[in-house]
Amino acid sequence: MSRSLAILAATAFAAPALANDTMAELKTGGLTFIESPDVSMESEALFISEKEVRVDYVFENSADKDVETLVAFPMPDLPGHVESDIAIANSGSDNFLDFIVTQDGKPIAPALQQRAIAASIDVTDDLKARNIPPLPFADGTYAALEKLPDDVKQDWLSRGLLYDDVYDNDGNGMKHHMTPLWTLRSTYWWKTVFPAKAKVTVSHRYTPSVGGTVAISFLEEGEAKGDRYADYIRRYCMDQGFVKAAQKLAKGQENGGPNYTESWISYILKTGANWNGPIKNFKLMLDKGKAKNLISFCGTGVKKTGPTTFEMTATDFWPEQDLDILILNAPDE
Repeated sequence: MSRSLAILAATAFAAPALANDTMAELKTGGLTFIESPDVSMESEALFISEKEVRVDYVFENSADKDVETLVAFPMPDLPGHVESDIAIANSGSDNFLDFIVTQDGKPIAPALQQRAIAASIDVTDDLKARNIPPLPFADGTYAALEKLPDDVKQDWLSRGLLYDDVYDNDGNGMKHHMTPLWTLRSTYWWKTVFPAKAKVTVSHRYTPSVGGTVAISFLEEGEAKGDRYADYIRRYCMDQGFVKAAQKLAKGQENGGPNYTESWISYILKTGANWNGPIKNFKLMLDKGKAKNLISFCGTGVKKTGPTTFEMTATDFWPEQDLDILILNAPDE
């Protein structure tokens, strides 16, 4: 993108300087395609909010023959960890982002490939042999791990699949709890045909992973300084109007004003698709949620289209960087 633009979405409300509890977001993106010299992306309309990501594509096959290709949607990696802070809506489902896809308005039932990786080694077959669910954070996974024979637990501990976490979870004393350390890699995929000299529409929807904190975290004692502040400037292109508004919110919170919190949404723009040429028509639409929320992100020619919505359009668009979105959330009234 040729330059950066931060959007100041609200002013004159109060904000936080509280304990910095953090929930991490997962980076997500669009569909990936096997590279083809004949299929171009005519348009991409991308909508992002804290509740939903919608992507609508139009592809055109310029060849005189049909093009059959593989289409895939890589889910973000889910790493197991002793103190996991990953923000996912439904940790009990393989489809933890509620992904759905259609082509020319007809639903597609994609196949799901899942692999579990520990210490850079594929351990999927180990989990399957012991009927262990691959999703690291599911309640059923923890319950199944507790039932493993002691020799298997010791083997998996030594190979980096598990961590022996000792804590009191029920008030009856310290106990050993097997904690997953493998990373789950999931990809939805299907084969499709782009008819000769024709356009095809592909749409997909999912629930984003939204990270954040319980406070405005990029200020140090109300001042715009420090490593975190510098990182936010780089990632979210905060301009001085946005920063001054955040400082006013933080000062107001110290005096009993409303508590603002942060939300982060990340979307992989620069990778994830191979097509013939740039995106001919690209549209990005963002919804910050509430009118009193503040939003900042990097973009060019961004326009405010409503009380909570923003839009950016481009022609012959080559994504040069991924999209990171910062929202300062007003408390519910």
